[in-house]
Amino acid sequence: MIKKDVIIVGGGAAGFFAAINTAEQNPTLKIAILERGKEGLGKVKVSGGGRCNVTHAEFMPQELVLNYPRGEKELLGPFHQFMTGDTIEWFEKRGVELKIEEDGRMFPVSNSSQTIINCFLQEAKKHKVDIYYNYSVTSFKTDNELWEIETSKGNFSAKKIVIATGSNTKIWKLLEDLGHTISQPVPSLFTFNIKDERIKDIPGVVASHVEIKVIDSDLYSEGPLLITHWGMSAPAILKLSAFGALKLAQRDYKFQIEINFIRKPFEDCLDILKVLKQDLAKKSVFKSAQFDIPKRLWQQLVLASQMDTETRWADMNKLQLDALANQLTKAIFYVDGKSTFKEEFVTAGGIDLKEVNFKTFESKLFKNLYFAGEVLNIDAVTGGFNFQNAWTSGFIVAKHISI
Repeated sequence: MIKKDVIIVGGGAAGFFAAINTAEQNPTLKIAILERGKEGLGKVKVSGGGRCNVTHAEFMPQELVLNYPRGEKELLGPFHQFMTGDTIEWFEKRGVELKIEEDGRMFPVSNSSQTIINCFLQEAKKHKVDIYYNYSVTSFKTDNELWEIETSKGNFSAKKIVIATGSNTKIWKLLEDLGHTISQPVPSLFTFNIKDERIKDIPGVVASHVEIKVIDSDLYSEGPLLITHWGMSAPAILKLSAFGALKLAQRDYKFQIEINFIRKPFEDCLDILKVLKQDLAKKSVFKSAQFDIPKRLWQQLVLASQMDTETRWADMNKLQLDALANQLTKAIFYVDGKSTFKEEFVTAGGIDLKEVNFKTFESKLFKNLYFAGEVLNIDAVTGGFNFQNAWTSGFIVAKHISI
């Protein structure tokens, strides 16, 4: 039996952050991270295409929480304790400078996730945090004084235990056996599979700002839209997937979406098209892209409006005008399935938030049992928000277990 003061279960972002901050605030504590794999921080490594999307340049807690489909209410208080600015300062103090990109995402200036990994490993070594790789936790229990943790390679005991295992169903099952309630996991960030003649031959095309809604629901989003080989992606889709995670799972990922490519009402669009019919009378509709729509997308929408490549603006009849206005403002696409968004697999699900004290991130059911990161039923849209939850929860946990 290896004795420690604090055991962190999970060698991911939240686990390392909790361990390092705990050790820094109380150097006398014996702290260990138990990581089931041969190396930790795997999600950090692949985040942001290998660049690590550390956080997002949103500095108001009230605005930041709006990016969390699950956890919005619970995170407001914690974000007042440790926020985006604190994250930036934390990394800068340790020699890692961050930069803000146009869309608000923040990355290390090095553009490499290895910079973040190296920072964590160096800090852990500096503060004498022990890291046990290939130690898969098989059970844990408490006698109110100590936690006993069994692993695939030996047993540990500790006064305090932090669960930071992310979306690990085995750990969720152990917590459920202990008495915690688990909200069943469903995918949260995913792209839409769509087979449609209008987009079949134009992968890579980006519509810079569209409005999308799921038909027969209140789900709505707006933002950039990317057409892919398998369907649609980019922020407009990913927001829908996150906020609609539970509803879309109930529909078995088969549903219809309506897209407004120009963010104007049908009637306004029709009026503009009638003016263009006069102004561009002799020109080909197919070749005259309007509304800042990418040319290849415009052409597909024109062909879907009962016109061919030679149809001139002057020759458009009422049916064709109505059809084009419909394609531009109310285009219907059938979604048949989903695909994981890059390597950044995020789930909605985890420990029921009612069973956690968000002033400390301690379990309400068991003393000295803490949670950090996505092991809780908290998830966010893409853009660095899931990591901000990891940093905030890890820091607050550290603040309370280091006492």
